[in-house]
Amino acid sequence: MDLTLNSAVLDVELSGIRRFTFLVRDTPGACALTIGEPDLNTPDAVKEAAKAALDANDTHYPPGNGYPYMLQAISDFEARVHGLHYSPEEIILTIGATESLFLSLSTVLNPGDEVIIPTPAFSLYESITRLCRGVPVALPTEDNAFQIDPEALARAITPKTKAVILTSPNNPTGCIYTQETLDAVHDILKDKPIFVLCDDVYRTLVYTDGYHSFSEYQDMRDRIIVIQSFSKPYAMTGWRLGYCLADAPIRDRMQIFHQYSVVSAPSFVQPACVTALQTDTSGVVEIFRRRRDYVYRRLVEMGLSVQKPEGAFYMFIDIRPFGMDSLAFCEKMLREGLVGLIPGVYFGTEGYMRLSYCYSDEDLKEGLDRIQRFIGTLR
Repeated sequence: MDLTLNSAVLDVELSGIRRFTFLVRDTPGACALTIGEPDLNTPDAVKEAAKAALDANDTHYPPGNGYPYMLQAISDFEARVHGLHYSPEEIILTIGATESLFLSLSTVLNPGDEVIIPTPAFSLYESITRLCRGVPVALPTEDNAFQIDPEALARAITPKTKAVILTSPNNPTGCIYTQETLDAVHDILKDKPIFVLCDDVYRTLVYTDGYHSFSEYQDMRDRIIVIQSFSKPYAMTGWRLGYCLADAPIRDRMQIFHQYSVVSAPSFVQPACVTALQTDTSGVVEIFRRRRDYVYRRLVEMGLSVQKPEGAFYMFIDIRPFGMDSLAFCEKMLREGLVGLIPGVYFGTEGYMRLSYCYSDEDLKEGLDRIQRFIGTLR
């Protein structure tokens, strides 16, 4: 019997980031600085809200896109904190930002449509694009301080271009798009039938006053989809909750995929999400700002080239002077130095490695000490 599977599934590999992280975890005595998961715990008030909902038997089917009070809370939060005005009817509560990305690309892409992805980038974008039978188009930024080169973007656009994905603060670099970059991208896209997916899941973790999101260009509101997550700012990675904002006609079609894939986010977690949106995250930002400064100082003292991030909790370290590809370098460092970082190739950019500094101070010191000793053996 000749059984065939969906060719899109056959063409996509499991996450290299997670595969390498498992390799680190399976290496006895290794120190891992790999995954972007805060070492902090979910705030007690958030957990208590979920417990209270369970005690109140809030365990039945909720409305598909989220309870009205939940959607209103998101609407109010985005207006108050980010200056974005989306009604509850333009919001979907999703199973993490990952589902929001799937909903977005499933809704806008036809087979063969192209999605421009500035690299380095989270590998999820390429994989989801391929699963939606789109064509990912890499737009390298490493030679432009991780900012988008307007001329390169203009050259990348073809009649098949359907979407551009913008992530700022960026994973894996922690860099933020400047106002100049955003204005240039807007000038290129404003009159084109191209969607812009703003993956803003790190915008709460910003260490500068000069942050702006492309989502602020509301003259393109009919083509902008904003993606958010509860995971990073509220240490809720295991809750798997996020949301997306989109112009009403787009959201109306996105809910089709949402309904037939997951039906809804769980009922009893929604009061907890409301509580999270009311939680002050300034203390969390300061923790990561302090860790960023420490890690950056240590790396510079080692003689490593790295751009100081303005958001998120990652460092993207240039290892090209060592003459090895990123996978070979990270495997050697894991094997000989017992410290694990993620190879840059898994973000579409060779010659770099990503360090996550959302680990404890003790883990960061130990990991950096090991990196220092290892690179000392290479010089």
